[in-house]
Amino acid sequence: MADSLSLPEIMKLLAMFGWWAILIRGAGCTINDFFDRDFDKKVERTKSRPLASGALSPAQGLWWLGVQLVLGLGVLLQVNTFTFFLGCIHVPLVFAYPLMKRLTYWPQAFLGVMISWGAFMGSTAVTGSINHSVVHPLYVSSFFWTLVYDTIYAHQDKEDDAKAGVKSTALRFGDLTKQWLSAFGIATILALALSGYNANISWPYYISLAIAAGQLIWQIGTVNLSSPADCGRKFVSNQWFGAIIFVGVILGKLFA
Repeated sequence: MADSLSLPEIMKLLAMFGWWAILIRGAGCTINDFFDRDFDKKVERTKSRPLASGALSPAQGLWWLGVQLVLGLGVLLQVNTFTFFLGCIHVPLVFAYPLMKRLTYWPQAFLGVMISWGAFMGSTAVTGSINHSVVHPLYVSSFFWTLVYDTIYAHQDKEDDAKAGVKSTALRFGDLTKQWLSAFGIATILALALSGYNANISWPYYISLAIAAGQLIWQIGTVNLSSPADCGRKFVSNQWFGAIIFVGVILGKLFA
C-alpha cells in the first residue's frame, strides 16, 4: 500500500514517474511528428514544426527519439519487474498512436488507451500488483477524460485534417460534439468517484471532484468549436482539472 511508503520513497516514485511521463510524451511527440511530417505541412498550426518545416531532417528526428527512449529505459530499470514489463508494452502503443488517424475516426480513443497506461504502472510500482477495484475505474476515467480534451484539441485542425484525409473524433462527431463530450465528462467523473470510493479516500476528495466537474462543465459548455484559438485555450485548461483532482487525492488521504 502507498500508505506504508516513507516520504522519501513517495517522492522518489513521483520523480521517476514524472520523468517517465515527460520522456514518453516527448517520444510520442517525436514519432508523431516523424510520421505526420507530410501531413503537418498542409496544416496551418503545424507546418512550422521542425520536421514538417525541414529545420530538422527525419534522421535527426530518429536520433532524438533514440535519446528519449534510452533515457526512458533508464527510468524503467529502477522499477520492479512487473512495472518494467508494463512500460515495455506502453512504448509500442505510443508508437502506434500516430498511425490511428489514418485508419479510424477514433484516434482519440486509442490515445486514451495509451495515455492512461500509467494507472497500471503506478499501482504495480507501489504494490507489485494491480488493485483492480481502484485502478480500473481510474483507467476508465483517464480514458474518457482524454476523449474530452483531445476531441476539443482536434477541432483546431478539423478543416485542414479533412482536406489532408486525416481522421479524428472532431470530424466524426461534427455538430453533435458537445453531446458526446458531455457523456464522456459524466463517465469521467463517475469513474473517478468509484475509484476514490474503492480507495477509501475521504470527503475532501469528493469536494475536489465536484469542483473538477464544474471545470468540465465550463469547458464543454463554453468552448467555441469553430474557433481554433478557443479550442486551444480550453484544451490547455485541462491542466487545472488534473491539478484539482491531484490536490483532492492528497487532501483526501491526509484527512482519512
